[in-house]
Amino acid sequence: MRDFNNYSNQKPNIDGDAMNVIKNFAGKYEGASEDRLISEIIKEAEKGRKNGTLTDADIDRFKNTLSPMLNAEQRSKLNKIIQKLKNN
Repeated sequence: MRDFNNYSNQKPNIDGDAMNVIKNFAGKYEGASEDRLISEIIKEAEKGRKNGTLTDADIDRFKNTLSPMLNAEQRSKLNKIIQKLKNN
């Protein structure tokens, strides 16, 4: 799986690289519980925040790329995760 740092260094578009990053992540965690997925996203993001390679702008780009593919409930959960990451 590519980490957030690799993702944030890309200029994502929904038809290209960003979709591949999301597909790779989804493939790696296929069948995993929602709690595990959220835990892994937070773990990777916190690692990037700690080593200084993940900014709020990177997080926003990730959110903006992923949000259109989610339903309202999933977007709400994503927004809560984003807020948690930005507050750490």
